[in-house]
Amino acid sequence: MIGVPGSGKTILSQQYAFHNATVEHPALYLSTVTEPMDKIIRYGQSLDFFDTAAIRARRVIYEDLGDLLTKGGLGGDNHEVLGEILEAIDRFLKELRPGMVVIDSFKGFHAFAKSENEFRLFLHGLIQRLTATATTSIWNAPYTREQAQDVAEFAAADGVISLEIQRREGRELRVLQVLKLRGSGFLSGEHAYRISTAGLDVFPRLADDQDFSSYELSTSRAATGVPALDKMLGDGYWEGSSTLICGPSGVGKTLMGLHFIFQGARTGQPGIHATFQETENQLARIVKGFGWSIEDEGVHVLSRSVVDMYIDQWVYELLDLIEKTGSKRVVIDSLVDLMVTAGDPLRFREWMYSLVQRCARRGISLMMIVEVPELFQLRKISEQGVSHLADNVVLLQYVPDGSRLARAITVLKTRAAIHEPVAHRYEITASGLVLGDEIAIER
Repeated sequence: MIGVPGSGKTILSQQYAFHNATVEHPALYLSTVTEPMDKIIRYGQSLDFFDTAAIRARRVIYEDLGDLLTKGGLGGDNHEVLGEILEAIDRFLKELRPGMVVIDSFKGFHAFAKSENEFRLFLHGLIQRLTATATTSIWNAPYTREQAQDVAEFAAADGVISLEIQRREGRELRVLQVLKLRGSGFLSGEHAYRISTAGLDVFPRLADDQDFSSYELSTSRAATGVPALDKMLGDGYWEGSSTLICGPSGVGKTLMGLHFIFQGARTGQPGIHATFQETENQLARIVKGFGWSIEDEGVHVLSRSVVDMYIDQWVYELLDLIEKTGSKRVVIDSLVDLMVTAGDPLRFREWMYSLVQRCARRGISLMMIVEVPELFQLRKISEQGVSHLADNVVLLQYVPDGSRLARAITVLKTRAAIHEPVAHRYEITASGLVLGDEIAIER
């Protein structure tokens, strides 16, 4: 396990040890010269998984190799220290019969080796002993990814996990990556993680391969909550379809999403309004003005701040809430916040593809709101080209109408359905969004 200091190698190693150790096959934690043993234990005691009873029962055992290393080095004036290190490990393996061994830090052996050849002989001897006793071992080393590829441990290890702290535009992002895992498939790429008193919490990146297995497509329609818009769409959206609502600020995008959620709740289709724009209290005040309540049965709110947010952490919260509530409708307000959080256009597009496909296969109708900068004569819908992923695209915009601005709605796209590609005037009233007559838009 590699990573710069502070990336969480020691925490993850101890978390793994306490979770997997048994009395019959305990976890043996060996410190070298990077951190004193008492310091490792002292900081470990602040973690939720640290179990003093497990140490008393010798289910988790801490031992210090630092004294042997500093005695003369792994190849000092004589070779006795090298032999003593291997003898000590031999003794631990025979007496304790550990199921796993953690060495923290393995790089310490490099520092005391007389030569690279001597270190490689030591490494070979250590691997022989661990393999013979069928012991799982974890070697921690403060290498960067680039440094690790040049050291002997990288080639000798069956698996290599990298913990990294990345800085992106003033923010820090912790990412875990499996660089190597012999004889096993693994999910490639970078996976975000957080460190807390509970240890490391990893959020596998949402990046699904295309699923070629068949699934049933619904033949039912999902009403929008605005009868006139349902007519424009050819009797509403297909259930399980994805819809993109785009337009400038203040034009009514959030209101259209709320119509969709509350219409679903009225017809027995629970829904989630996932917002980065308002808190639950703010949203409750907004919907009250239209005679709705977020306390209504079938209405659920997922409100999160974009500050220090990981998109993969957020999406698993959303998927868990869908599972818990049985929701069949989801509104995301807005995609722009997720685009910025993702940081990488390619990462966002594969993430978006995966979310749309998961919702489609579960028969969940997904509505995504995108704010565009132009008030008039929109030239493009989104920066990341996500419109091609959506089954439906609805455009809201302002239209000059004498001394005032009128609001206009146009259905630009509906897959597998006939729609009216014309602009209609609409008003925002105490009853919500009310459509009017067709309106001419000058180009």
